[in-house]
Amino acid sequence: MLDQIIDARSASLGNGFHVRRILPYRLRRMLGPFIFMDHGGPVTFTPEQIPAMDVLPHPHIGLSTVSYLFDGQVTHRDSLGVRQVIRPGEVNWMTAGRGIAHSERFEDPATLAGGSLEMIQTWVALPEAYEESAPSFDNYQPDELPIFTDKGIWLRLIAGQAFGLQNEVKTHSPLFYAHVVLQAGTRFGLPLGYPERGAYVAKGSVEVNGTPYGVGQLLVFTPGIDPVIVARETSTLMLLGGEPLGERYIWWNFVSSRPERIEQAKADWQAGRIELPPNDNKEFVPLPDDKSRPAGASPPPQAFS
Repeated sequence: MLDQIIDARSASLGNGFHVRRILPYRLRRMLGPFIFMDHGGPVTFTPEQIPAMDVLPHPHIGLSTVSYLFDGQVTHRDSLGVRQVIRPGEVNWMTAGRGIAHSERFEDPATLAGGSLEMIQTWVALPEAYEESAPSFDNYQPDELPIFTDKGIWLRLIAGQAFGLQNEVKTHSPLFYAHVVLQAGTRFGLPLGYPERGAYVAKGSVEVNGTPYGVGQLLVFTPGIDPVIVARETSTLMLLGGEPLGERYIWWNFVSSRPERIEQAKADWQAGRIELPPNDNKEFVPLPDDKSRPAGASPPPQAFS
């Protein structure tokens, strides 16, 4: 019933902020089209720490970033000229396509006064037909996202189709992504019809076949099996998966089906051919040293991006 259990690893963003990194994992690079997953927080910053938390402008190709907050606030700016304040419960879906740069800064007065932050960042790889598409950014408000409730269950569909629900979030391949809160003792399952499915425990703890699992664990389930997840306490799960896309290369913030496209993206960023956000172009993240490592095994990608 369980194909794999992935324990999140601590990853530093280089500014004193550590996150739980779930994907990619050395024994599993992707889950459906999802190729990256970080869980940041919950953490409370002092006002003195905030400036170091900003994620400076940096590039992406070949993927969509999906930012989903439980708590806090982040300001997104990108090379399309978009400025979007990201708040809890919204879906912020940026498709990089052939190339985009963006920043994420902590400018909320509440955060500056010592507020807290908790968010999930995922990357969704693009089908080959969309890898060189025009970049775009869409913000979806909570009232645009369907919610299902039942005894002991609260569920918000973030993207895709699941449990008879769907929304207008623009995706490029069959997938599902949902935020679920279960009360203690509640039994719950996963959507059928997808070959790759998982449940990430963001808060609390659950059982599957009598075995307990807790915060920071991604449960990857066997295709075609209808598992039963039992909440041992009030628990928050992120359900995700979908149709696999085939092999993808990942290096830093770049994803592609072709290793040579990764090399081109490196050169484009170094040469300034990927534009910076027009309203945040005074500084940027330089290309990391690659030390001649292959595209599939190079430094970990930039988180919260």
